Amino acid sequence: MGDREKLAVLALATALMLLAPGYLLHVSPRFAGSLSGGVLGIAAAVLMVVVLLYPAVKHIGWMKAKITSTISLGRLLALHIYGGLAAAILAILHSGHKYQSVLGIALVLNILVVIITGFIGRYYLGYLGGSLRGQQALLGTLRSAYDRLAHRLGRQSRASEPASDVPALELIEAIADVEYSIVARDAAKRIASRWNGIHIVSSILLYALLVLHIGSGIYYGLRWLT
Repeated sequence: MGDREKLAVLALATALMLLAPGYLLHVSPRFAGSLSGGVLGIAAAVLMVVVLLYPAVKHIGWMKAKITSTISLGRLLALHIYGGLAAAILAILHSGHKYQSVLGIALVLNILVVIITGFIGRYYLGYLGGSLRGQQALLGTLRSAYDRLAHRLGRQSRASEPASDVPALELIEAIADVEYSIVARDAAKRIASRWNGIHIVSSILLYALLVLHIGSGIYYGLRWLT
């Protein structure tokens, strides 16, 4: 994704995080069961099914071979991200900020966990990976400079010429700083990589809760049809 796409995703994610606690300012107890609320809920559910296309194509061999000849995995990933954010926003709007049932609260919280873990996996891990590669390249450059300096100082020592240790000490300090930074970033990357597992588990739980939510709505009656 380019900078414009990242900005759009960040804007949608910010809108979602602002909408979620909207019950502090506004509550519409009957909106979820109204025609408008029902349409929003159906649209959110449909999008939640559509976003499954990306993981299905990515992990199912025959689907990957057949579909990627028409549309790339990158475009499917963009659909997965945008569709997931749009579905979450529609789901929050559908609720009318009426967080009273245990199922409804669990569904909203689970949606937020899925979005947050997905954002971490897609962007934060990518940032850490790029930063880590940059630090490793810098470390290689510093070590090469130190080796050259050590070789020159060695020749000066054999020729009984006075040599200054200041550049060597500065290089050693710089190398130590970069090595510490690499270790810290690598540790952060290992911790953040665990969020992918949380994202998968929370996604599975999300669809289970969604089925229960739809089932309970049908069981107790769709008020906007009557």
